[in-house]
Amino acid sequence: MRPIPRPISRALVGKRAYRELNRGDIANIGIGIPESVALLAAKEGLLQDITLTVESGAMGGLPAFGRSFGATVGADTIYDMAQQFDFYDGGGLNVCFIGALEIDERGNVNGHYSPKKLAGIGGFANITQSTKKVVFCATFTSGGLEVSQDAEGNVKILREGKYRKFVNRVASVSFSAENALNTGQEIFYVTERCVFKLHKEGGLLLDEVSPGVDIRRDILDLLPFDVRIARHLIS
Repeated sequence: MRPIPRPISRALVGKRAYRELNRGDIANIGIGIPESVALLAAKEGLLQDITLTVESGAMGGLPAFGRSFGATVGADTIYDMAQQFDFYDGGGLNVCFIGALEIDERGNVNGHYSPKKLAGIGGFANITQSTKKVVFCATFTSGGLEVSQDAEGNVKILREGKYRKFVNRVASVSFSAENALNTGQEIFYVTERCVFKLHKEGGLLLDEVSPGVDIRRDILDLLPFDVRIARHLIS
């Protein structure tokens, strides 16, 4: 499989999300941006120390990407889908990497519904409600977003996308932040310019900002709601 060239914004999301993958983890890889987490694991020689899974039943190996998503190269074991979801529902995953269409002020995520389009949630709810650590992977905006990164790692937003991913209220709840707080899950929302966490009292906590990104102009002014800001980001 040859890697598919990806916009730098999506690559930055995948690179940061990858840092939440640890040796010994059993992980689920979602379609889209999360696919780059699996590719990085292969590139960094981590595949032998982790177990990547996909809903179709494969355990281990390298999940395929793009139109081949659902297949796996070099799987250790392949179960039927019902058995795989029994494993997921039982809390067998340490971490999952999954996309997000919308994120709201409470930390809820819409991962399946777009107006006037066929909607299907698939295994999104099963996986995100039972996994110990959930890493949502999404660009901050979409539809024309242009980002650059220099040799020093500084990120610059060249043009914002016309669609906002962070909204006051998601169009449909695929992932419930309230449920995550009740069950003690660790929740990350990774973008190309910053990382949010689900705060223990509810809502989003801005925990990381990429070098070169202006916290006010590039993040806070684009949010339709207020967020908590981690102490180490307050000068």
